Amino acid sequence: MRLAHNLFAGAAIAAAAAMAVSVPAQAKVEGDTIILGAAVSKTGKYATNGKHTINGYNLAVELINAKGGVKVGGKSYKLKIVYYDDESTPARGAQLAERLISQDGVKYLLGPYSSGLTKAIAPVTEKHKIPMVEANGASRSLFTQGYKYLFAVLSTSEQYLASAITLLAERAQAMGKKPGDMKIALAFENDPFSQDVRAGVLEDAKKYGMKIVIDDKLPPELNDMTATLRKVKVVKPDLLVVSGHSKGAALAIRQLAAAKVNVPMLAMTHCDSAQVIKKYNKAAEYTLCASQWAPSLTYKDAVFGSASDFAATFEKKFGYAPPYQSAESAAAVLVFADAFQRAGAFDVAKVRDALSATDMQTFYGNVKFDPTGKNIAKPMVLFQVQDGQYKVVAPTKWASSKIRHPTPPWSRRK
Repeated sequence: MRLAHNLFAGAAIAAAAAMAVSVPAQAKVEGDTIILGAAVSKTGKYATNGKHTINGYNLAVELINAKGGVKVGGKSYKLKIVYYDDESTPARGAQLAERLISQDGVKYLLGPYSSGLTKAIAPVTEKHKIPMVEANGASRSLFTQGYKYLFAVLSTSEQYLASAITLLAERAQAMGKKPGDMKIALAFENDPFSQDVRAGVLEDAKKYGMKIVIDDKLPPELNDMTATLRKVKVVKPDLLVVSGHSKGAALAIRQLAAAKVNVPMLAMTHCDSAQVIKKYNKAAEYTLCASQWAPSLTYKDAVFGSASDFAATFEKKFGYAPPYQSAESAAAVLVFADAFQRAGAFDVAKVRDALSATDMQTFYGNVKFDPTGKNIAKPMVLFQVQDGQYKVVAPTKWASSKIRHPTPPWSRRK
């Protein structure tokens, strides 16, 4: 696999770079600057993760530019991103993608936050044959539409909590039980991403013969899951699985603690972006959290250095530890920069073909796209909150700590 260590080496910006340069008419390049566009949630229910997405994009642009920019056809270029607020609304996201392309002339798009918004925007970019590298739309249904201009650096949704089901099976055997004896409760938001995560969980549970004893949809505003928790108290599942983005993760931790609902294993998405450790302290202990990335992993690149280097740089700039949404967003910019350089021109067809041929390592992980635009080179990981820190506990080959299981009842938790 080709590492990206030499991606920006020697790319010094020439004194004349500030002058206008000759580029193909279809390219959105102004002087020495390549213009990217993005409709991202600054308001609405995805505003928190929208902020994480924007921070990741901006940090990558800042560091790439500081290291000399991107060399295309023997000249050095800086990157710039034009943003619009999609208001966490798919229809608005599609409208703004059209605006970026048709009115602003942007020819290279970064993705929004969430699968729902990505689903709304992808048909627009495909219609105009505009490459979009996205980092926060994991729904597997995005990659069954035959899109040729959509590329995703993250692992797809059906993989998010597969490791939790495998981990439950392993723990069952360790306790002298059969995996098929395990009972699972599900609480999922009714959005494309969460429902795809659910489908993956159902498939994995079926492989082990596990029983689904609760299968609830979280309410649209994600403000109350007491009805689900009442059922959990009665049926006593071995595992409760929750997926409702950052708002759903916060809701689950808060209400489980308030109602003192005991469950031996809790697994969910979006723990880090919801900042459950910071906000809920010991109430978040023992929670299993699906993650696209961890600072302890050994990936590295020439821009950020190692995964831990990225984490340190991000926290110094923004004042909080980077959630994986920020990491994958930064990686999307690195992928675009690499494709520009390999294409050697700004022709969108050449850039699209260069993206399709991507085979690189970033601090976030390896990136290689299959014909549908999925990244097939990077696995998911599963954290557990242990003593106020995220520790990788699955898959086993990536684990830095052993899982603490079963979770003790609230009456015995300090």
